[in-house]
Amino acid sequence: MICIINLDHTVSLVLKKLMQEKQEMLSNIPSVDEFLKSPYGLQWLSSYPRKSVLKAVRMVLDEKRKEILSGLTPYVSMDILSSNIEKAIRRLSSYRLKPVINATGVVIHTNLGRSILSYKAIEHVITTARSYSNLEYEIAAGKRGKRYSNIKEIIKELTGAEDAVVVNNNAAAVLICLDTFAKGKEVIVSRGELVEIGGSFRIPEVMKASGAILREVGTTNKTHLHDYENALCGSTAMLLKVHQSNYRVIGFTEEVAIEKLAAIGKEYRIPVAADLGSGCMIDLKRYGVQGEPTVQEVVKTGADIVTFSGDKLLGGPQAGIIIGKEKFIQKIQKNPLLRALRIDKMTLASLEATFMQYLDEEKALSEIPTLRMMTEPVEVIKKRAGRIFRALKDISAKADLSIVPDESQAGGGSLPEINFPTFAVTIKPNNISVNELEKRLRLGEPAVIARIKDNALLIDARTVQEREIKELEFCVRTALTEPFFLN
Repeated sequence: MICIINLDHTVSLVLKKLMQEKQEMLSNIPSVDEFLKSPYGLQWLSSYPRKSVLKAVRMVLDEKRKEILSGLTPYVSMDILSSNIEKAIRRLSSYRLKPVINATGVVIHTNLGRSILSYKAIEHVITTARSYSNLEYEIAAGKRGKRYSNIKEIIKELTGAEDAVVVNNNAAAVLICLDTFAKGKEVIVSRGELVEIGGSFRIPEVMKASGAILREVGTTNKTHLHDYENALCGSTAMLLKVHQSNYRVIGFTEEVAIEKLAAIGKEYRIPVAADLGSGCMIDLKRYGVQGEPTVQEVVKTGADIVTFSGDKLLGGPQAGIIIGKEKFIQKIQKNPLLRALRIDKMTLASLEATFMQYLDEEKALSEIPTLRMMTEPVEVIKKRAGRIFRALKDISAKADLSIVPDESQAGGGSLPEINFPTFAVTIKPNNISVNELEKRLRLGEPAVIARIKDNALLIDARTVQEREIKELEFCVRTALTEPFFLN
């Protein structure tokens, strides 16, 4: 009994001592006001927004108090607190949308912003955005003009279409076409073309939102001309052909060419729309890309309306381009929905500059980043991989490096099943796991997004830009050499 009482007393004393120590550590934490008046605080307040400084100080001090109370920290250091606060301030003060280095090899990476704009597109955006512009003003006539008159002429010249209008993305392009011509009426689509565009946006759902009624014909793998003809009725408002831009059905398959649908549409006076999705403007067959029709080819088939994206194979900003017969485009332009879906002046400027570059096809291939990365000779990519390798070769004590052949993809719902030969630098760290290295690079500044294959981190040289190699070197070195990696 005496031993038990003494033990309880001892435990009580230990707990009391621990609480005293915690209280002492808590009392040693400087107040928010003390930090703001300290040299650290004065420096932060002169460099960052006051709200960000206050939020960071309170956040770090609160976290430190929780650590002390839970027994996770043995002491409180002003220097450590200040370092953590400064990191928090930087994080709170930085833009949420920021550049990253794409080392995945996926050229049109949906999660990483799809296509990189060309220098000419960026310059045109800057020049136009920093001043007033003739966005909706006809300078020659001295009167109000139309937003799309500034871009439709170049689109018509390049595509051969009679008219053009632009909305904010391709899903919106399909939506407004259906809303204009088929609200409350039937649209005939092959069952094998009821695609999911991305982000769970599906053709049937877009059609439902427009008020159109879906009329499926054919089967998943085969649709014949007579399937369309048999489905025609008094409620038919449109024939819709959806290009398989993000998937392929192979084997025992058959589909109806746009030319044949256009002939039916002409005979029965029903508009035929072709949704291309990716919007390829240059024949890529010489680069090993088969089965991807160009916009110009589809216009020549006689389709009344053609829709495609601005930020996929076109290589421009996010936009939905609608081209076709003038009488149909004019009806779309009168739809009140167009105002809700219209593009802004910066998108218009970058899209115009991108289309202008297609006036010289060879220059477009070299100056539009998306086209350049997809068509770049593998020997050039191998040389870039060599430059990355040489920049990192002296870290061999911390990681095993090598250059290996691999495969890249177009991405962005474009050119499915087509892989491009590439070269990558593989990094196998010695002191940390490859997953930890991937995490450190992803959380770095700038973030490096890479992929893991065969227990090694791959830096695909196809999508690493020349101007990024120095930054990439710094990020890899930091991730491999920092004893404690903190974002």
